[in-house]
Amino acid sequence: MTDVHIPDGYLDPYMAGATWLIAAIYLYFAARKTPRDLLPRVSAVAGAIFVAQMLNWPIPGGTSLHFVGGAFAAMYLNSPWAASIAIAIVLAVQTLLFHDGGITAYGANVLNMGVVYVWIGWALWKLLERRYPLAGAFLGGWLGIFIAGTAAGLEIGLMPTIGYPLSITIPAMAIPHFLLGIVEGAITVALVATLRRYGMMPAQIPVLAAKPRP
Repeated sequence: MTDVHIPDGYLDPYMAGATWLIAAIYLYFAARKTPRDLLPRVSAVAGAIFVAQMLNWPIPGGTSLHFVGGAFAAMYLNSPWAASIAIAIVLAVQTLLFHDGGITAYGANVLNMGVVYVWIGWALWKLLERRYPLAGAFLGGWLGIFIAGTAAGLEIGLMPTIGYPLSITIPAMAIPHFLLGIVEGAITVALVATLRRYGMMPAQIPVLAAKPRP
């Protein structure tokens, strides 16, 4: 398996339950920190990312990868909290309607793609945004998805029922995501550059400066 989505049967009940609990607590605080005025944009970003994820890139081994968009969501919404909500919505629809990722593994998928990827992408973007915005967009998309894929490999390798050690599961997830992350980074750069050109990035949209809900 090299897709970021972990399907049912890969995590034991303890890992599945723990990741569900952590994801639920995190999303509660994320919802509290997301301004109401931002919710229409969260929905729009979730819809756009869902459509983009329908386009898959085939790779050797009979599987494929696709654009995830966690870093882009954080950059466009100017909030990793709001971006996490958007990615969680996308993952819920994929899981329930398209069986892309398991219900028992939903918590782990949210943590990998909606937390790890989002926050790493956001941190790299903010670090470089002022002087090198496109470099920040590229690194956020590239390294964010690479580390998210590595985290998925770690979770799978910790499961004794799978039968594969970390020495196999981590490289199996990390290497494809390191390489395909270059495409993720390039798409993120293209989106950010286009939105900046037309004045549609956060600093140019007043509603994104709204305060979180009390």
